[in-house]
Amino acid sequence: MKENEKLNMQMSERNALLEPLQKLNLMDDFLFDVTTVNLEACQIIIELSLNIRIKKIRWKEGQKVVHNLPGRRGIRMDFYVEDTEGRIFDVEMQKRNRGNIPKRTRYYQGLLDAPLLKSGEEGFDNLKPTYIVVICGFDQYKKGKYRYTFCNLCKEVSGLELGDECTKIILNTKGKNDDEVEPALVDFLHYVENSDREEMSENCDERLLRLHAIVKKIKTSEQMGVSYMKMEERDRQIREDGKKEGIEAGREEGERNKILSLIQKKLDKGQTIEEIADALEEAPAVIKGLMKELEEK
Repeated sequence: MKENEKLNMQMSERNALLEPLQKLNLMDDFLFDVTTVNLEACQIIIELSLNIRIKKIRWKEGQKVVHNLPGRRGIRMDFYVEDTEGRIFDVEMQKRNRGNIPKRTRYYQGLLDAPLLKSGEEGFDNLKPTYIVVICGFDQYKKGKYRYTFCNLCKEVSGLELGDECTKIILNTKGKNDDEVEPALVDFLHYVENSDREEMSENCDERLLRLHAIVKKIKTSEQMGVSYMKMEERDRQIREDGKKEGIEAGREEGERNKILSLIQKKLDKGQTIEEIADALEEAPAVIKGLMKELEEK
């Protein structure tokens, strides 16, 4: 009897730990960040987003952070990879409409290109084809499209492209033009908002099934459950501290700034997210969340 009670208690504790994690969708920062640590997941997301096939991808040198001139804003990408053909892909998740998508992609394009050329290098041949993909939980352009694809075109000559090889794709989970796009894209974007097997069509793309297997493994991981609860507790504590006045609130803010400063120094030394997470004894997803704060400073 006691063994059954002990087992029930363990099951109850595990369920309490995993329940918040299992409610997350890929649209949520934590789950998207943790999922896209996996290169296969990144490749699947790119293929389904752009309706292409890729042989293999690798992390782009520098991975997620591109620094600007001192005192100027850098960028921190959700994930940043290169395929065997030399194409560069930057993929971002945007849950809420903050009205900054078009100019954000413009800014990202400039900083993505900057490290590709060395000082004194003649010509621009080493600027590689670049795709900036933003997955939105809203319709940026109110036209009902699942996918909006942009490249620079000539106004005077219909169909004439500039040829700068930079393509920007804005995806919309609220699209309505199912008959104009591939079913795999529709299924994928619906899955982004509702990341459960029940949300997939019976004949969904096998790549989406593989992506779901990766997500499911994360959602049933007690280690990830602990990391998510720690992050939520930290955010809750920060919100509470933000409401307080005086020395205590200032002290808490000072400690947080020290952590952010430490992360920045390690990034400047070229350390990866995983190395920083290991040094600070935190989950990579937690470090990614703190890096977003650095970007906004």
